[in-house]
Amino acid sequence: MTQIPIANPSLEATAAAGAAHVNCQEFSFYYGDNQAVTDVTLDFPSFQVTAIIGPSGCGKSTLLRSINRMNDLIPGRRTTGRLVFDGQDVYGPRLDVVALRRRIGMVFQKPNPFPKSIFNNIAYGRRLYDSLERRELQAVVETSLQRAGLWEEVKDRLDDNALSLSGGQQQRLCIARALAVDPEVLLMDEPTSALDPRATARVEDLIAELRGRYTIIIVTHNMQQAARVSDHTAFLYEGNLVEYGPTARMFTQPREKRTEDYMTGRFG
Repeated sequence: MTQIPIANPSLEATAAAGAAHVNCQEFSFYYGDNQAVTDVTLDFPSFQVTAIIGPSGCGKSTLLRSINRMNDLIPGRRTTGRLVFDGQDVYGPRLDVVALRRRIGMVFQKPNPFPKSIFNNIAYGRRLYDSLERRELQAVVETSLQRAGLWEEVKDRLDDNALSLSGGQQQRLCIARALAVDPEVLLMDEPTSALDPRATARVEDLIAELRGRYTIIIVTHNMQQAARVSDHTAFLYEGNLVEYGPTARMFTQPREKRTEDYMTGRFG
């Protein structure tokens, strides 16, 4: 197989370095009679980056969006098994979904800034949860933009409409908006698919910078991106988890033929 540079080769010796506070236990997701995810058992190591790869329609985004229950509004949806966050069943009857989504942030495929100022985009979520003085809110906005690598580019134009930013800047703004509520987990659903190569590289650099501070789970079709940014990789096919392990091993010595066939472009 053609070797691709791996994000963190030192993790090759361990498939689950670091305790996992997000895990699936024979988790399945249904859209009516259609089963999109089938009996997935998988740990997402804390404070590391896990990539979910697989062909279109294999259940990647469904699994990702299940973690913070973004699929709740879909008619006829149901789940079996367990999806656990910090020891609590995400689909348990007593779970507070609002509190869950504060702790598990989401970045979508296309940048979706609000038609508000840059400042108010970042402050919006924090205002929903906390009553902060203006000075405290300013500190939250600055810190979030710094962590998203955007502060130096926008610090003198915080009152400008966020829609005036470039596509790559908008996506980093959306990442900053997610970080502003101080989540523990960051879900990223094809976060660079709508961006040009330069903006993609900046977002990938940002993911590397956020590693160790947040647990990051990213869905991507881009094999090279998965290799560059992730510590662990999970390969899904037709809703089933085919293989999971350290990215270094997955891309150089996959144990399943379907994994190798997908990574070498024989299908997908």
